[in-house]
Amino acid sequence: MSNQEEKKSRRGMASLIAFGVVIVFLVIAAMVTTKASARNSAWSLVPPIIAIGLALVTKEVYSSLFVGIIAGGLLYSGFNFAGTMNHVYKDGLIASLSDHYDVGILIFLVILGVLVALMNKAGGSAAFGKWASKHIKSRKGASVATIVLGILIFIDDYFNCLTVGSVMRPITDHHHISRAKLAYLIDATAAPVCVIAPISSWAAAVSGMVKGHNGFTVFIQCIPYNFYALLTIVFMFSIVLTNTEFGPMVAHERNAIHNNDLFTTPERPYPDESEIPNSRGTVADMVVPIIVLIICCVLGMIYTGGFFSGASLVKAFAGSDASVGLAYGSFFALVFTLIFYMARRIMSFEEFMDCVPEGFKAMVAPILILTFAWSLKAMTDSLGSTVFVKHFVQTYASSYMSLLPAVVFVIGCILSFATGTSWGTFGILIPIVTGIFGSSDYRLMIISISACMAGAVCGDHCSPISDTTIMSSAGAQCYHMNHVSTQLPYAMTVAAISCITYVIAGFTRSAWISLPCGILMVILVLLFIRKINPNDDMRTAAVGAVEADTL
Repeated sequence: MSNQEEKKSRRGMASLIAFGVVIVFLVIAAMVTTKASARNSAWSLVPPIIAIGLALVTKEVYSSLFVGIIAGGLLYSGFNFAGTMNHVYKDGLIASLSDHYDVGILIFLVILGVLVALMNKAGGSAAFGKWASKHIKSRKGASVATIVLGILIFIDDYFNCLTVGSVMRPITDHHHISRAKLAYLIDATAAPVCVIAPISSWAAAVSGMVKGHNGFTVFIQCIPYNFYALLTIVFMFSIVLTNTEFGPMVAHERNAIHNNDLFTTPERPYPDESEIPNSRGTVADMVVPIIVLIICCVLGMIYTGGFFSGASLVKAFAGSDASVGLAYGSFFALVFTLIFYMARRIMSFEEFMDCVPEGFKAMVAPILILTFAWSLKAMTDSLGSTVFVKHFVQTYASSYMSLLPAVVFVIGCILSFATGTSWGTFGILIPIVTGIFGSSDYRLMIISISACMAGAVCGDHCSPISDTTIMSSAGAQCYHMNHVSTQLPYAMTVAAISCITYVIAGFTRSAWISLPCGILMVILVLLFIRKINPNDDMRTAAVGAVEADTL
């Protein structure tokens, strides 16, 4: 039996055991719970825990999410068959696909998939890759360019994930950077950057949740205390510039460098892009549509916030509907691309329309995962997870004042990881924090709100059911569970350092002391990792691969 077959056999056995454990657990739950006892209690977090646990064990996200949804329906209905089916489909799947915000995101996904297919067909992606290969001459350069582009596109995390992936994928492929590493760089510059950007959909969301204070002012004051976001950026630059890898990412990067295998595992959820591109394509055929897309999406977002009706730019972002704005912007960018390509005579109308179903097919995997993830969140909400977490924090966490930022950070991580939503975590924890500290200790309130935001982003960053994690996989065209498993050690390392930094901040009340301590810890941890796990062969091979490409 080959190693691949043996691994597949072991995974199949682990999957059977995991599903068996879930079935036994649900049978026990049916005997010890009622419809009333399952609500507003720890049982409300069971569905996402089941889904995440199964996904990590089986490496199969669709069935794991669906089993989690079924578990939520069973607990909600008191294990009544008709009630479960009604809740799962009517209040879960159908409700998610009829929600205007969710549908707007799906429209944006599909149109962006079509745009990527068009740029590939027109030869723009290939031309951009050739141009970039002459100007970006190393793996470090390609990785740093990915990070910088991700930081520059700070308006919205969804837009960031898919745009950065589309632009940088040809370049990182050329320099033998694994798709898992690309997905990590995309994900780590999405939510962690948006959550510290004053003009972004995230700033708007957080500002609207701080009652009794100027929300935008509070958001600005929180930025230097948002340790997870800031330390993630430091961490990214550090691992790229020092060629430091650890955990499952080592195998993916080593395989990309030595064997030019960007995927490592056999799963290929995205269509092959090996079609011969249009030889008349130029760099402009990729860059111009992307620039127009960025401009149109920004205009779409501020339009939905009332900018063209007299609202200021900040208020327009604060009141924007990112879903509708991105859908508007991507549609007008698609219309522009049609006119642009036909005017340049590099594509006929029939060829243009052929790319529409191709782009849709490329986004089927993330659309399925998003639909299941939103449905799972609906199950968790219906069981009263918000009420349970609010009661837990108010009862237990408020008695540890100086340690509260660290406690809030951990709770935010757990809640966001389990539910796959950072904004939902904001909505639960920020009002609690402002209620505890709003009139007594303003500085500790700022630090604790920052800890809530950081914890929410951290959990969202780690969770396999998070929409930004899913869209990062889509942007990099990486198998989703490969992205989750390789990213988790990196995110948890920064999370542990951030938690210690919040303990320091809780006692010192100073970002000037706590943030440098966090940065120093990141550097020391990476030095320690390099010492115990040098990977010298991989670093030498990386240099050799780049030199071979430039000859």
